[in-house]
Amino acid sequence: MLASTASGLALGLSLIVAIGAQNLFVLRQGIRREHALAVALVCAASDAILIAVGVSGLGAVLHAVPWLIDAARWAGAVFLAVYAVLAARRSLRPGAEVLDAGAARAAGRRGAPLLPVLLTCLALTWLNPHVYLDTVFLLGSVANTHGAHRWWFAAGAMAASLLWFSALALGARYLARWLATPRAWRVLDGVIAVVMMALAVSLVWPR
Repeated sequence: MLASTASGLALGLSLIVAIGAQNLFVLRQGIRREHALAVALVCAASDAILIAVGVSGLGAVLHAVPWLIDAARWAGAVFLAVYAVLAARRSLRPGAEVLDAGAARAAGRRGAPLLPVLLTCLALTWLNPHVYLDTVFLLGSVANTHGAHRWWFAAGAMAASLLWFSALALGARYLARWLATPRAWRVLDGVIAVVMMALAVSLVWPR
């Protein structure tokens, strides 16, 4: 039981820590101190649902309907490209954000409304076809090799997601000292734009 849980925790962390659209979004919200914990919980809950789908065997149903993955792939590519353009606009726009202690507190009061932030988070999660390949198919397949302990494996993977996103959201605020100038925020948004566009291209580029 403990071995299965530890295996799920290790594999879950190894899959989730890689830089991606979801992680960058959580990081940015954490740095802004804007609904960071809510975003982290939505990401972890989404992963928990997908892991449960994979472990329960429903992943085989998705595998039998490949056009669903293709639809998610194209929708995800369009969404990521739009997000990349918006990040690029923020990077190139004069008067980009500055984050100091006072600004961070103000952002908590006057930041973006919760609903649009959560909808963006859900789109970055559920429109990413890699989340189905990694979380549903891969984790689900490995979990089922643990037989009767497969749900303990799933619990470990779910715990990995919760721990990672919580740490990313809450720990990101400590980066504020390096983001106290408009130039720093423009660099951050520039990096986000490049990564998001690269991910969008990778989703539709012929392999």
